[in-house]
Amino acid sequence: MIYIIGMFRQPSRKSENRWSDLLVLGSVAALIYAGVTLAARWTGEGQMAVEIDLHPSALPKYALFSFSRAAIAYALSLAFSLVYGYCAAKARRAERVMIPLLDILQSIPVLGFLPGLVIGLMAVFPKSNVGLELACILMIFSGQAWNMTYSFYSSVKAVPQDLSEACGVMRLSWMERLKRLELPFAAIGLAWNSLMSMAGGWFFLTVCESFPLGERKFQLPGVGSYMAVAIEQGDHRAMVFGIGAMVGIILFVDFLIWRPVMVWVRKFRMEEVHDEVASLPFVTVLLRDSVLIRKLKPFWSRKHPARAGRRRRRIAGAVGLKAARQSTAPLMPIPVDSGGSETYRESSRVGWKILSELATPLFALGCLWAAIQLWELVRELTLRDWRLIFSSTLLTAARVGVAVLLGSLWTIPFGILVGSSPKLLRFFQPIVQVVASFPAPMLYPLALMIMFKAGITLHWGSAILMMLGVQWYILFNVLAGGMKITNELRDGLTILSASKKVLWKRLYLPAVFPTLVVGWFNAAGGAWNASIVAEHIHYDGRLNAVPGIGSMISRAAAAGNFPLLAGSLLVMVGAVLLINNTLWRWLSDLAETRFRMDR
Repeated sequence: MIYIIGMFRQPSRKSENRWSDLLVLGSVAALIYAGVTLAARWTGEGQMAVEIDLHPSALPKYALFSFSRAAIAYALSLAFSLVYGYCAAKARRAERVMIPLLDILQSIPVLGFLPGLVIGLMAVFPKSNVGLELACILMIFSGQAWNMTYSFYSSVKAVPQDLSEACGVMRLSWMERLKRLELPFAAIGLAWNSLMSMAGGWFFLTVCESFPLGERKFQLPGVGSYMAVAIEQGDHRAMVFGIGAMVGIILFVDFLIWRPVMVWVRKFRMEEVHDEVASLPFVTVLLRDSVLIRKLKPFWSRKHPARAGRRRRRIAGAVGLKAARQSTAPLMPIPVDSGGSETYRESSRVGWKILSELATPLFALGCLWAAIQLWELVRELTLRDWRLIFSSTLLTAARVGVAVLLGSLWTIPFGILVGSSPKLLRFFQPIVQVVASFPAPMLYPLALMIMFKAGITLHWGSAILMMLGVQWYILFNVLAGGMKITNELRDGLTILSASKKVLWKRLYLPAVFPTLVVGWFNAAGGAWNASIVAEHIHYDGRLNAVPGIGSMISRAAAAGNFPLLAGSLLVMVGAVLLINNTLWRWLSDLAETRFRMDR
């Protein structure tokens, strides 16, 4: 008996491995169950709307559906960000088109993509739920992808010149340069913006899973639709359970994904950190201690005999080619036959040139056709409609500016203090991750109650509602910038007896300015998108709406008024592009030319 008690008090390494293996096997079983449940949902008979059960027992399955949609949307967003951001940063001619196009896509609210996606995908998949599920995923994607793409693009453009020249001296290919320099340099900003992207997906969850379109209402089972129905019916008990389920999802994602990721990206800092000892996340320890994982690891690692043999042959071939080139006299170049690599590269360049020349007129014809269709749609609007659209756009623009200003007042000093201090970062990082991931629309009823009791109307209170969601874009980018402040720079100014004012003016604010501009840019785009919820919201069993372009878009989508919806989106996109090409473009050029860390 004493021996058994001692076994529980001091578990052996073998028992720890058993627990790790049991947890790993349980996770695999849970993934299999989730996959089977999702497959049954997607391949089931098509349903435009399902009846949402507000009983708490339905929440686990709803949480599974919502998490799966957000995870698939994030995977698509990450792939899109890497490809689009890299192409925009490397191709100067394409950059002139791709970045303004990214501005347009970021400025279009989720409801702008909704009608076409739903109608088109349901026509392709009329007898199953695939079309409606894909439409929901793509709408979540439209709330996730843009800030990640802009962050990766900005990081690739901001790679220090000396590091880029070193890659050129070593004659690294574009793939090696991407793998060894550009991806590691962008890792910290991409990780923080990935976290913010997931939060952006949760933000529009209630809109994506439950929305009216004309006389029809589309509803998917999920936490977002559960919360939307609870708010619409004024069921406070169901609201509390919905908030609890959302908190559970966020804690689960933070525990399983974001904590290991945030610890992993610390190794990509621009300096060796000696005073920081990061504790390993539980998931990392679990996988490390699992005997099952250790036995399976050689099959996908480089130590596997087959992979090791292929790698040795590849290295031997590269070494032999290098030795042959070095042993050849300078006046006797290595002959290249007609089927050699140089001929292949030349034919590839010619092929890409022909393809781009063919794609340009096709793209222009597509844009012309879209412009004609748009004109046929908006020509039904009257002059009174256009005046109302322009005045509503000005009101929303003012609210967006107030929301960004209010969010900056506390996120800039807090982000610099926490990001530049490893101890503070270890303490606040998990708290900020969880709080920022919570969808702000679920807090809108509480915020409205407080504002109405304080005498704040929704006219300017909607700016506060926008700020609740978009302030995290600023904070995360400031944190990413603060983590790039090296101890050498800080210690150098300290040795010169610089005051705190000088430190903030000469070091902290200039160091975070490039990422701060990215945060402002993404926050402004997020505020324009959030206006469709903040200016048109159900509370206490009735609709609360104020004049604004977001409110107008929400009303037009709900009523199926496609001319008004198209005209509102057109003016909104034009206003955002005007601001981006004046204010934000000037700030971006200033960040790239004056406040780069290598200048």
